[in-house]
Amino acid sequence: MMNNIKNVFTIKDLENLSGIKAHTIRIWEKRYNILEPLRTDTNIRYYDVANLQKILNISTLNSFGYKISNLAKIPDDKIPQLVKEVLSKKSLANHVINNFKLAMMNFDRQLFLSTYDSLLKEKSFRQIFHEYFIPLLEEIGTLWQTETITPAHEHFISYLIKQKVASETERLAVKENNDGRTYVLYLPEGEIHELGLMFLNYEFLLKGYNVIYLGESLPAENIRNLKNYFNNITFISYITVAPEMKAVNDYIEGLNQQILNDDATKLLLFGRNTQFIHPKNLGSNITIYASIKDFAETIS
Repeated sequence: MMNNIKNVFTIKDLENLSGIKAHTIRIWEKRYNILEPLRTDTNIRYYDVANLQKILNISTLNSFGYKISNLAKIPDDKIPQLVKEVLSKKSLANHVINNFKLAMMNFDRQLFLSTYDSLLKEKSFRQIFHEYFIPLLEEIGTLWQTETITPAHEHFISYLIKQKVASETERLAVKENNDGRTYVLYLPEGEIHELGLMFLNYEFLLKGYNVIYLGESLPAENIRNLKNYFNNITFISYITVAPEMKAVNDYIEGLNQQILNDDATKLLLFGRNTQFIHPKNLGSNITIYASIKDFAETIS
């Protein structure tokens, strides 16, 4: 029941969120009283949000070389101030991602927005997405798989990031960089993880390419109809949860027969379920990318 509430956390949750091993946290508790775990009526140890915030701050300071023996001597209310002083001189990366994670865990929209706005003073949206949002989303995938977070947490933070992507996309000035191709961005039927696709749409528009954004959960026959309107199409898609592992190769075989049946049509794929595509189904017109960053570097 504890893992479903998520305003209380197990020590494994703290490990997943902070990157500090559970074994290390236990040693720090025993030796330095660094955290004060609570107990249920049945004497099971758990941690509240204050403990989570403290371990995230300690994780930041520890990454900058502060010894735990020294941190243990600092009053709890002084640690956040020390973090601010350290971050005024050094990299913000760890702390920013920790702030976003804390905003997610507490469903704290204001913390997300204030952290994002502070970043915008020094960095472009594109830099923020690559340096902070992508690592955050990768961590969220792991946290979701280990049941440290619930789907509600993932949806909350993803929606806030989607808002920023949509807002920045609307602000883009119209450019022309016509390479003779039309880029069609879509997700397969049943696939709803749209955030990566939204950012790819931003990247293409930023460079001035001709993009058609179709969004989530489209049957193959719907995208096949695009060939009646455009020549030289590059379809771009994510396969994260759908089609499932057992159905991926049938899906790709169907695309090869119905859509990728000429030399001009190409397909670029992202997402974890692409690892299950058999090499025999990967012709010269299909390219798989491990990450947005890898692909973004290929866009001229």
